[in-house]
Amino acid sequence: MDEPTTRAARRAATAERILRAAQAEFGEYGLERATVRGVAQRAGVDPSLVLQHYGSKSGLFTVATQLHRGSADDLDASSTPQEVAEHLFEILGIRLNTPPPEARALARSMLTAPEATAAMRNFLDERVQNLARADGGPDAELRAALTVSSILGLTIARHFLELEALTDISEEQIETILRPWLTAALAAPPSTETT
Repeated sequence: MDEPTTRAARRAATAERILRAAQAEFGEYGLERATVRGVAQRAGVDPSLVLQHYGSKSGLFTVATQLHRGSADDLDASSTPQEVAEHLFEILGIRLNTPPPEARALARSMLTAPEATAAMRNFLDERVQNLARADGGPDAELRAALTVSSILGLTIARHFLELEALTDISEEQIETILRPWLTAALAAPPSTETT
């Protein structure tokens, strides 16, 4: 890869290197235990450069944990139940893989750092509203929240707690166990009205 030649390009490259190093540092240690010095060491820069680019450890954390929205915004009220199911299967597939650095950093810190808690809550609230809009059935918001919470729990148990039963899920188990589990979570409860 060519080295940046202009001062602005070198500055941008340094900021990006610091950001990637911060994501790794926060992902490994969380906000509380990560240090500016540790980020600087990973990035191969002086700690003063970290602060010069991002202002503070908290400011760096905010930037480093921005979750990308991507396909999670695809659903709307016109989505079919099949489209909703396929969307969630796609999300489940993503969550079974190693989370991206920004998600690891946020998840590791969400129970100890108020800014991480707020960022994760806002992200998950958006996911719940998106799913509930697409569902539109009775108790759609509650069912969406339970589905989103279940996928979050699966992500934490698999990647952070390394729960033995979840670490080596096979493709067959995804098809025969996880997909039906998620499909059942999506199903609207039967009507209790009598005629």
